Amino acid sequence: MAELLLNLSFTAAFLLTVLSLTSSFATIESKPFSRVLSPSSMGLNKPEKLTHLHFYFHDIVAGKNATAVRVAKAPTTTVTSPFGAVVVIDDALTVSPEIESKLVGRAQGIYVTTSQSEASLLMAYNFAFMEGTYSGSSLSVMGRNPVFSDVREMPVIGGSGVFRFARGYAEARTSNYDYSTGNAVVEYNVYVLHPDSDLLQISNALPNKMLFTLFLCFFIFYCFFLIFEV
Repeated sequence: MAELLLNLSFTAAFLLTVLSLTSSFATIESKPFSRVLSPSSMGLNKPEKLTHLHFYFHDIVAGKNATAVRVAKAPTTTVTSPFGAVVVIDDALTVSPEIESKLVGRAQGIYVTTSQSEASLLMAYNFAFMEGTYSGSSLSVMGRNPVFSDVREMPVIGGSGVFRFARGYAEARTSNYDYSTGNAVVEYNVYVLHPDSDLLQISNALPNKMLFTLFLCFFIFYCFFLIFEV
């Protein structure tokens, strides 16, 4: 019996080593530069969710705690003609217009003054969330923002985490603008269509579970084979 247990131990160690090496080689060999995948392999045949997010964006350009900083400008850029200025932002996103209210994320990216005739920006930034289900996930927005229009609409072009394969749009409305400092509070309503994250995680986990199950069945079968041989 002791010899049998020793054989089983060596067999288990050998099979685990073989499985590990096989998985490593399979990973290396199965990742060419380009390949065509079925959408269902990424869980994209599952129902999609339409999510509505509502928050306030605090663009602080003046003061010691500025979260929007100009990093470049054209030789012709002036206060009265801001065309050509580039601003990097790390703006707070909160649940209410007050900056002291609950923080749900940050808007991180850039905006550029791109019009010579009006106050219009090219916005290219991420909403990086840090609250609840969306913590660690992000949405990417890129579009035109004519800042003095009542409502500005910008496309959501993608996302990460919960928002993988996201698409939608963001509506921006100025809640408060301080003409003396340039600081602004902007209300955002974001509508995003994206795969159900719970189903996506289950789908992605299936290949690993199947591999483990196959290995376990093979190992049990081999153990019975050794027992009956003895």
